[in-house]
Amino acid sequence: MKLEPLRLAVIGCGFFAQNHLRAWRHVRGVRLVAVCDRDEERARAAAATFAVPAVYTDAATLLERERPDFVDIVTTPPSHRELVELAAAHGVAVICQKPAAPTLEDACAMVTACERAGVPYMVHENFRWQPAIRRAREIVATGAIGEPYFGRITFRSRHDVYRDQPYLAADRRFVIADLGVHLLDLARFFFGEPDSLLCAARRVNPRIAGEDAATILLRSPAFACVTDMSYASHQERDLFPQTLIAIEGSEATVVVDADYEVALVRTGRRERIAILPEHRPLAGDAPLRESVLAIQQHWVDCLREGRTPETSGRDNLKTLDLVFGAYQSAETGEAYRPGTLLAASANPSGPSPR
Repeated sequence: MKLEPLRLAVIGCGFFAQNHLRAWRHVRGVRLVAVCDRDEERARAAAATFAVPAVYTDAATLLERERPDFVDIVTTPPSHRELVELAAAHGVAVICQKPAAPTLEDACAMVTACERAGVPYMVHENFRWQPAIRRAREIVATGAIGEPYFGRITFRSRHDVYRDQPYLAADRRFVIADLGVHLLDLARFFFGEPDSLLCAARRVNPRIAGEDAATILLRSPAFACVTDMSYASHQERDLFPQTLIAIEGSEATVVVDADYEVALVRTGRRERIAILPEHRPLAGDAPLRESVLAIQQHWVDCLREGRTPETSGRDNLKTLDLVFGAYQSAETGEAYRPGTLLAASANPSGPSPR
């Protein structure tokens, strides 16, 4: 028996929402029934571009009238908690753009609201769904590199991200919260949970409010992983928006290099595995981002099959704990013990963190 498509509404029609909307047209098993944005002109433009039948400027009205199966929230972080709790109160499942919240307290409250309402909740953490990164993780899982013990995950650029997202220039917490959250999720994706974090961060661009360069060292008895990020780096060739990865093991190293090349490296030789681009050209349209399509299809498949998505709201709390722990480490100059801030945020009046 053919299943009816799930009814979807997108809340937020700004810059990155265009990638979500474009991908939804290629996801199996969904029907986009409405878009919502406080800026009516922007919402109507999105509806016209992506052939969406209904336009709203108020999320509560949308939820009451359309009764979607789920919403995709693609707004800025300060609005996320209110919108997630609103959807949960209406019994509607939620995808929310990263970073999930500006504080761990808000992030915990969002998870609690969805769990109490019995609705699925996932954070749109798409970097791990890039085809090249996915393939590298599969290679590690096969044991082809032996025991992984060291990683470097790098994203350094001077791309003008402020042009399309000017609010980023005003954020007092910038590159770790906006970009580092992706890289920290990747570190967890490849290695699991660290037990120590040390961060150095600085502002290079005097015209912005927050830090635009940071290096974070994650450690456990089994591994060390460096996540390295910058929007201030002069490069001979700027590779934006590519993430470069090297995972070293006892037998070999797997790399994701420039132009999405995945290779297996052993002393004195290199085996190209694949070239797996992130962007797919579309006739008469901007390129489709493969990772956005993949995570959104994953979400729909999980809803259909009753599975917990990889980057569920609860799982993402561990990534956010590393984000806020990185800021604490950068400010104090001391190592952060992962889980400390999360324990305090989840139990503000409970026992002391471990």
